[in-house]
Amino acid sequence: MAGTDRKRQSAPGGPAIILVEPQLGENIGTAARAMLNCGLTDLRLVRPRDGWPSPKAVAAASGANEVIEAARLFDSPEAAIAGLAHVYATTARHRGMIKRVVTPRRAGAEMRKALGRGESVGVLFGPERMGLVNDHIALADAVVSVPLNPGFASLNLAQAVLLIGYEWFQAGDRTPPSELVTNETRPAAKAELLNFFAHLEKELDACGFLRNREKRPSMVRNIRNLFQRAGLTHQEIRTLHGIVAELSTQRERRRR
Repeated sequence: MAGTDRKRQSAPGGPAIILVEPQLGENIGTAARAMLNCGLTDLRLVRPRDGWPSPKAVAAASGANEVIEAARLFDSPEAAIAGLAHVYATTARHRGMIKRVVTPRRAGAEMRKALGRGESVGVLFGPERMGLVNDHIALADAVVSVPLNPGFASLNLAQAVLLIGYEWFQAGDRTPPSELVTNETRPAAKAELLNFFAHLEKELDACGFLRNREKRPSMVRNIRNLFQRAGLTHQEIRTLHGIVAELSTQRERRRR
């Protein structure tokens, strides 16, 4: 899905993303791309199998170069998390240990609060094939588990990073859940809508559509509710007036 605007500033901050023994440069690159989608730039790599730097990672990052270029190498997960105050580990499997388990949404909200207090946070992701081992999960304060189809909950590395990153990002996002894009017009005022209703109902009476006096009130209510739900703009109201007027004109011409 395209949507990059190079003129706009990237969202800063966020938790560190720690990839433990990632196997392919391409997977590191796509994970970096997912990170930058969510404003995350702190990428830490623990013993990448195919070495580092990786031209394949750069190609797969699709422009997320700032993440790739700033990536840091570590010899162990312990070294990668040493400076962090809070650590989450990602896994889809039960591990037989007593550990708090949270959803990505809960983790995103918790990370927002911790980072707001000035406390650093990181998220551990395991190798593509097997995920984190128990010794790595034991390093974490909590486990993040994504509620998916229990019969097929497998995610690739970039998908897992994107899920966590998205929940982190939306926990602090202020985008309204719904908005009307009106371009150069504006939402119709109620007075304009009522004026259109009067025009429409007059013509519906004239053509006989509302001839059943007993049912007329409920029919009028249904018609009005239909247009109320549409969220009409000023320009759309003008267009509808024109349509009704033209239909009325054509009806009069046929009568002649």
